[in-house]
Amino acid sequence: MASPADRFYTDTHEWLKPDGDSLLCGITRFAVEELTDVTYVDLPAVGKAVAAGKAYGEIESVKATSELYSPVDGAVAAINDKVKADPSLVNQDPYEVGWLIRIKTDRKDFSSFMTAAQYDAKHATA
Repeated sequence: MASPADRFYTDTHEWLKPDGDSLLCGITRFAVEELTDVTYVDLPAVGKAVAAGKAYGEIESVKATSELYSPVDGAVAAINDKVKADPSLVNQDPYEVGWLIRIKTDRKDFSSFMTAAQYDAKHATA
């Protein structure tokens, strides 16, 4: 399944979707398939500062616990309360209902991130 083309991607399997002065963020289908069944998501409080490349939370599955990394500097503008209540939403659709956080940021240049085609070529998701 191809990754959505309206987002950018990181080497740590996060996606980011620019939306005005913020980014919607989550993990990729590849990450979900590696984790298997997601059982718990620990997300930061709204307003908390996040730094590019630094962990902001954790995601747990029956297989592993992994840190979640912020793709940019900014502040948490929103979290997905539905995912906190039902972590399986990440497995069902990591790109829409399974998004994790919204980050308010001044960043407008995303050329250092991978496009969907670049990400899919690097991390084939059959």
